[in-house]
Amino acid sequence: MHANIPFSTARLDGLLDDFGIDVLIVTSKHNIQYLLGGYYHFQFDYMEAIGISRYLPVFVYVKGALDKSAYIANRNERDSVQNRTGAGYWMPPVVFGSSTSVEAMTLALEHVKSVATPALRVGVEMSFLPADATDVLRRELPNCELVEAMRPLEKLRSIKTAAELEILREASERVVASMMDAIKRTRSGQSKREIIDHLRQAELSRDMIFEYALVTMGTSLNRAPSEQRLEAGDIVSLDSGGNYRGYIGDLCRMAVHGEPDGELADLLAEIDLIQQAARAPIRAGLTGSEIYTAANEALTRSPHGKQMHFVAHGMGIVSHEAPRLTASGPIPYPADDAKAPLEAGMIISIETTLPHPRRGFIKLEDTIAVTADGYLAFGDDARGWNRIPA
Repeated sequence: MHANIPFSTARLDGLLDDFGIDVLIVTSKHNIQYLLGGYYHFQFDYMEAIGISRYLPVFVYVKGALDKSAYIANRNERDSVQNRTGAGYWMPPVVFGSSTSVEAMTLALEHVKSVATPALRVGVEMSFLPADATDVLRRELPNCELVEAMRPLEKLRSIKTAAELEILREASERVVASMMDAIKRTRSGQSKREIIDHLRQAELSRDMIFEYALVTMGTSLNRAPSEQRLEAGDIVSLDSGGNYRGYIGDLCRMAVHGEPDGELADLLAEIDLIQQAARAPIRAGLTGSEIYTAANEALTRSPHGKQMHFVAHGMGIVSHEAPRLTASGPIPYPADDAKAPLEAGMIISIETTLPHPRRGFIKLEDTIAVTADGYLAFGDDARGWNRIPA
């Protein structure tokens, strides 16, 4: 077996058993990137539409038989695959020739029929499977049972390797450093669009892909880009997702034009108390819901606790991935992991927000890695009031 296989086949096989899946047909770019150890085809990094269809990469995995895997690649993908295999990375047998989603699925099913029995339970990602490709799948494998594969793939990704943890640490630190650069370049009279552009350039200069920035200024609670101008004494929240080598650094830090007054100092300190309370019990074996228990106890003691919003969620290749700890957060999903013990290698984003009607939007968001006996905080700098030059 190739030494560079980027995922645990034993863990994946166990998860497929748990969910009743015989064959995986993976069609999301993020899961293919994970299963192929960071590989992606550069031509469709930003836009998947081409001609009359779309780019649809397909990874086929037969439970318990890694040697029967295959990757269905676009016609233009040969150079990308050659560079990857030439550098010594693992890649399953590659089938070239697809230019449309129908062609990609047709080639994938030709492979499936050559290596597996006709009556199959096929795991697919419903949210990432085009309707025309689904039609091909149902026509070519009429006796198969389609099973949602999002959950086993999510659980596979939830335990990060040492290499993944290092990338996430770098991503977090680079996002925070980029925020500090943007704050240093910000001046009174600049618009939110200009401040976001400062942040974009700072992340790009650190070899990151800028994904988004949610920014507020002054007393406004609106986080979308706009022509709103920074005024003397305004506060600014910077909540940004920067992608480093396929993994997301997602943190929030606060800034103020000039010096924070006593009330602002107290409000941010109040938020930090919630953040620290939520972190304190984290370790492998802790039930995920206990993070919420600790945070909620701190919220009841906080002067502005009833106005605050607390969320804890998984992070990695995807924002809000497993462990999923709440069914009442801003992103709707079931709290499937709330009663399960945390495991070393999980990443949790912890965020507390106070939308203060008189002072503005105040928030901290931190990235926490679960360890055997505690936690590590990634990118944990600049958590106070950062000064925008007057």
